[in-house]
Amino acid sequence: MVTASRPWRDTLELLSSMRFAIALLVVICIASVVGTLVQQGQPAQVYVDQFGPFWSRVFGGLGFYSVYSAWWFLLILAILVVSTSLCVARHLPQVLVALRALKEQVREQSLAAHHHKADALLGEDARKALERVVRVLRSAGWQFKLDVRGHGAMLGAKKGSTRKIGYLLTHSAIVMVCLGGLVDSDLVVRLQMWARGLVLTQGGPGALAPAHRMSIGNPAFRAQLRVTEGGRSNLAVIRLQQGMLIQPLPFDVALKKFKVEYYSTGMPKLFASDIVIHDPETGAEVPARVEVNHPFVYRGVAIYQSSFADGGSRLKLRAWPLDAAMGLPADGKGWELRGTVDSALNLPAAFAHDGLPVKLELTELRVINVRNLGGAGPQTGSDMEAEGGWLSTGGLIERHLGAGHKGHSDRRWRNVGPSVTYRLRDAAGQAREFENYMLPVETDGQRLFVFGQRSHPGEPFRYLRIPADEQGSVEGWMRLRWALSDGDLRAEAARRYVAASGASTVPASAPQVTGALALFAGAAATGGFQALSEFLEAQVPPAERAQAAETLLRLVDGALFELNKLARERAGLPPLGQDRAARDFMTQATLALSDASAYGAPAIFTLDEFEHLQASVFQVTRAPGTRAVYVGCAFLVLGVFAMLYIRERRLWVWLQPVQGSDDGSVTYVCCALSAPRRTLDLDREFDELATAILAAPPSFTGLSLPRPGFATQRSAQ
Repeated sequence: MVTASRPWRDTLELLSSMRFAIALLVVICIASVVGTLVQQGQPAQVYVDQFGPFWSRVFGGLGFYSVYSAWWFLLILAILVVSTSLCVARHLPQVLVALRALKEQVREQSLAAHHHKADALLGEDARKALERVVRVLRSAGWQFKLDVRGHGAMLGAKKGSTRKIGYLLTHSAIVMVCLGGLVDSDLVVRLQMWARGLVLTQGGPGALAPAHRMSIGNPAFRAQLRVTEGGRSNLAVIRLQQGMLIQPLPFDVALKKFKVEYYSTGMPKLFASDIVIHDPETGAEVPARVEVNHPFVYRGVAIYQSSFADGGSRLKLRAWPLDAAMGLPADGKGWELRGTVDSALNLPAAFAHDGLPVKLELTELRVINVRNLGGAGPQTGSDMEAEGGWLSTGGLIERHLGAGHKGHSDRRWRNVGPSVTYRLRDAAGQAREFENYMLPVETDGQRLFVFGQRSHPGEPFRYLRIPADEQGSVEGWMRLRWALSDGDLRAEAARRYVAASGASTVPASAPQVTGALALFAGAAATGGFQALSEFLEAQVPPAERAQAAETLLRLVDGALFELNKLARERAGLPPLGQDRAARDFMTQATLALSDASAYGAPAIFTLDEFEHLQASVFQVTRAPGTRAVYVGCAFLVLGVFAMLYIRERRLWVWLQPVQGSDDGSVTYVCCALSAPRRTLDLDREFDELATAILAAPPSFTGLSLPRPGFATQRSAQ
């Protein structure tokens, strides 16, 4: 029987040991560091981009992407609760005994072993000496107890014993905080999933099925509730790593108005929601205002302002095909499309890219876009410019100098207007994301439309900059683009250019100019300046490429100017003038025509009109463990204060009548003080106590001390 119970005793001793609890705390701290360094709850593709395919799977299997709800983290918390509780239960009887024990039964000979000790022969009888010592201890706030013996009396006293309560409070604080964390974690939700047979869902029409719905009386949850302006909802979403669950609320939340204010840099300064709570049980309608850090609590459910999003804004877009072969509307202004944010539009067959149909997914409308336009200006070159290049001239080195670097001093923050973000997805499921600004941005006196694109969410946007025409529209550049894609118009423009320039100044024939325009238009695999560069490398010797490139660029520029005149004539517009604005337009238009070959889409979708609808995202929580955490924090503060600032001291006073005195009025008094740590304050306190205890008039009989082996610090004269 003893052998069988031995492993259990060893296990209990291990669990209740302080070393084991400290080891668990170290593991939790390391896990918290991982949870701080690794962004939690991000899409899987973000982790693949950051760590690579192999390590992203390894870290995902270890639960690093949701550390605080991982099974092993919750298990460690549970073991820590058990270990600390056993530790408290194991030491509680000892602490309670120590709180009551005054140790008055110690032997008087043991007082000589203490560092702080003093004795004296006093000229008063033992009773009076005892009464005086009691008055001294009581006035100083000492607890004491008397032990009367045959040859004397021992007073045991103590002070600061509440320091031991600090030990219990700190350990109880760990238990309370961990219990609160366990109750408010995903553990309660997962237990209900297991007990009720619930399954996770990825959303969609079947998300409201009973198999995906939590109970309305769920005791602990943390969910997100999205409400559109003018709408109401009582269905929140509990998001877990593998999916989500639907959490119904015991009331409806209606959003009357959402308000947002911005800093000059475009960052949100304040966002708040005016809501109305509709309680179906009582029929009450409770108005409230929810702001960041100012939640509203109703029936035990706290409503926090988490963020805001688009509530399904209505958009009017215009599709501008980049190739005239797709077919052009009769008015020459592109096709009009209407949709809402977070919806998808099936585009006509004319928009098929590489033989596959294209679907337009509207993802976001941003009404305010504040950008730094200090020192911005159009760049030269044929490559689409990366994100930020059209707004700032800061170099790459300056971007990485850290937060302490003052940065570019020429900062001009300005709202550049609304923008729309959408995706074009083909039948194979491949998607490319686009970000188009509604209004032209003025840089160095020229107004440019900015259209961004990227093939992957982890990449920065690369921008195509199209010059605005005299009407402030992209129509002028689109006419030139359509004309460039028409072989007949290219040939007519080349003929006009050769005829207008004369054979003496143009060292090429009309077919040669037409061929150059065809290369630039993308008749080969590529287009733009890249196609011209590949042609020169393949056809011209290296020694002659510089001169040939200069001639070829002059031919293309001149032919494009004639092509633009021809396109304007067909639209019934006068040709461009010869002023600087016209030259700047043609320069930027040529760069945009070259960059359009890398745009990666069959058309450009511009934002014409919109009706903005806001949606507020609330975090709704029912967290009964919060109170336990608050109580644990209070215990921790009190416990640490008690352990650091309360000093436990024990004092013993031995009183013994001296035999052989003439009148029996001589008493031997010895006192000793003990404390866990020796400090200067302790020395001063003992000096004051010893002076008060041994303050009676000394005896003049010349009697020797009853304890000759006692090394005295004080003696009668």
